[in-house]
Amino acid sequence: MTDAHVGLAGQLSRLPQRQVLSDDVYETVKGLIMDSVVEPGTRLNIDALTRELGISQTPIRESLARLESDGLVIKEPLRGYRVSSRLTRAEFEDLFEFRLHIEPWAAARAAERSGAEDLARLKAEMLSYTDVPDRPSYESYRAMAAHDQRFHDLVLELAGNETARLSFQRTHCHLHLFRLYYGGGIATKALREHKAVVTAVRKGDPEEAAAAMRSHIEASRARLRPIFDQD
Repeated sequence: MTDAHVGLAGQLSRLPQRQVLSDDVYETVKGLIMDSVVEPGTRLNIDALTRELGISQTPIRESLARLESDGLVIKEPLRGYRVSSRLTRAEFEDLFEFRLHIEPWAAARAAERSGAEDLARLKAEMLSYTDVPDRPSYESYRAMAAHDQRFHDLVLELAGNETARLSFQRTHCHLHLFRLYYGGGIATKALREHKAVVTAVRKGDPEEAAAAMRSHIEASRARLRPIFDQD
């Protein structure tokens, strides 16, 4: 077993055994990947993890399958699972180009077609997360990442185009963007930008809603681009 694998198993073995179920393994491994404790390319051996944790293979297989769906691990024939690479600069730019095509349009559509119940849901989601993460770790940012995903997914839902929504969901974009970096007040800025989107949608102003969403996505891209200049 490699040093990285020993470290992973050691982290998992600290969980109370009665809680070492699929969700616990999933969240623990995801946190280690997000925080780069387990680096890209690290192999995750099911048999070794089963022995180390003293549990059946079922929760481990289930958690790895979920991580594969997230794009955080890759299953290779006859070789098992390994941790995926982080977004490359080209993938990062492609992702934001896709978002700039889809999400401003979705915000405009949401402004045009949302009823009172829809607008109440959007406001409730905006208000559901107001904390500011206190340290640059996935544990601290996990709730923010979940809110970010829910917020953007809801705007796509209110736009009424399920194909566009499913296409967006499959990118798992917020998970992969937070994997690149969290810190530097990005949560506070993103929440402020979300509020501008909600305000425009609730006003029923498609042009303002599209502009607010475009501004948010462009600002997010600008906050993260310098990461690639550090390599």
